[in-house]
Amino acid sequence: MDWEMERILLLPTEHMTKSEDGDDGVCRPGETGCPQECVYQARGVFEEDLGEESERMCRVVEEMKLLLGISSTLQDGPNLQQMVQPVLKQMAESLGLYRGTVRILNRETGEILIDEAFGLSSEEMAAERIQIGEGVIGQVVKTGQPVIVPDVEDSGGELQPNCPGRPGQSLRRPGATAFLCVPIIFESEVMGTLSGYRRAGEPEALKRDQRLLIVTAQLIAQAARLRQTTRENLEALRRENERLQEQIRKHFKPDNMIGNSRSMQIVYHSIEQVAASNTSVLIRGESGVGKELVAHAIHMRSLRATKPLVKVNCAALPETIVESELFGHERGAFTGAIAMRKGRFELAHGGTIFLDEIGELPLSVQAKLLRILQEREFERVGGTQTLRCDVRVIAATNRSLEDYMQAEKFRLDLYYRLNVFPVYVPALRERKSDILALADFFVEKYSEANSKPVLRISTPAIDMLMSYHWPGNVRELENCIERAVLLSADGVIHGYHLPSSLQTAEATATEPKSTLESALNALEREMIVEGLKLTHGNLARAARQLGLTERIMGLRVKKFGINPKKFRPAEEG
Repeated sequence: MDWEMERILLLPTEHMTKSEDGDDGVCRPGETGCPQECVYQARGVFEEDLGEESERMCRVVEEMKLLLGISSTLQDGPNLQQMVQPVLKQMAESLGLYRGTVRILNRETGEILIDEAFGLSSEEMAAERIQIGEGVIGQVVKTGQPVIVPDVEDSGGELQPNCPGRPGQSLRRPGATAFLCVPIIFESEVMGTLSGYRRAGEPEALKRDQRLLIVTAQLIAQAARLRQTTRENLEALRRENERLQEQIRKHFKPDNMIGNSRSMQIVYHSIEQVAASNTSVLIRGESGVGKELVAHAIHMRSLRATKPLVKVNCAALPETIVESELFGHERGAFTGAIAMRKGRFELAHGGTIFLDEIGELPLSVQAKLLRILQEREFERVGGTQTLRCDVRVIAATNRSLEDYMQAEKFRLDLYYRLNVFPVYVPALRERKSDILALADFFVEKYSEANSKPVLRISTPAIDMLMSYHWPGNVRELENCIERAVLLSADGVIHGYHLPSSLQTAEATATEPKSTLESALNALEREMIVEGLKLTHGNLARAARQLGLTERIMGLRVKKFGINPKKFRPAEEG
């Protein structure tokens, strides 16, 4: 009856008849001799005459509809992610699948990951990771041969409860369940699988559905190849991103600090090295270089970042109350102590305390600080109870502690306790390449604060900033930029907006008019006149004061036309 079905599908208006002698024939509407009732009529047949052939014909029609739908979906583009869901849904409707998956092989890692699925949650899709050769799906990828498991529960170990590809409890259906899995092959290379679960049936029906899955896998093979390449490229980009992130982490730069000079890179590296530990840190550098910012960066990078950072300026505390400020006091410990008060170390418990200008601490307080560093315990002023605290100490100074130790103003043992990990912050004149970046930052900061849009710094102003030696470092630069922003009236910082200490001879038209020789002669004459004034015109004494002989002194007096007698007292004249 195969030819009959083909003829019915191709010629839907024809009528199939049976002759009296049992031979089948074909008649068309309107032909003479056509019986009033045909055996086949307009794609349909009488069930009592067709039987199994009717079911087969309907099945062929359904399969053709499915393949036609898949082909139409593929025409929309080779995007596997957009077309697989409709394909799986069509297969579910046509074949009775209640779970379908498309898995793609990652050739770099050997993992077979679910790319798209029907009947699975996103969590279940992410959880299933299968290696080549693992379970039924892994074997299909390894061998390239399709597999049918007629009954999952009675699979003889092929799909055990922990085996990849086995349906979860939420996907179980009453009755036996069959599992179908076919490879997705492109250019003789297995790149994944197409699989699904359906109600168990006759072996012939399962093979028929398997053949349909094979055809579908061939149709989506090219799109799967594009998807596989895309996934591998994304994985390579992810690894490259992780490598770059690791490289950035190794070249750590705090968010609260500005500067890319070599000397500042050393500071950043030191911060990264010591931040994660509980080691005491001694930050050294001139006033105004940003030692407090370094301490803040160390704290925020440490494991104590969520705990308090307490800052104490030791130079700003009077010597009489510095001990009370640091360690607290009990009620009645001294005049005015009307209540118990916690010190800075107690407030910083679990976090970090930053002691700025540590060199200004009195020797008596230094001894208590040494005990905290060694034993992690102390007593409040006027108290007897020993308290413990978990505090990391970061100290800073712009003084030479070595000179202080020589003068017995700083304890040697405390110095070694604090100087476990020293960090030197360079002066601004040592990192002039960072001046413009800092200036731009301060211009933006104070423009916004004062609602005055300043767009740029003029070239003469830049020259002044770069040629100045900045004894006050970053703090002085910040003050200069703030002043210039306030003075600017046209959105530009000009050279004349900067303080007089930054002005150059060219900008102020004060270049020296005399030569070096004339300047030296003027200086020499001035010194001789001053010497004669001090000695009341005595050439011999003036010569000795100036380190000259009397002969040279006489020649200089004659050269400059100086009359020593006018410097003598009136009574001698």
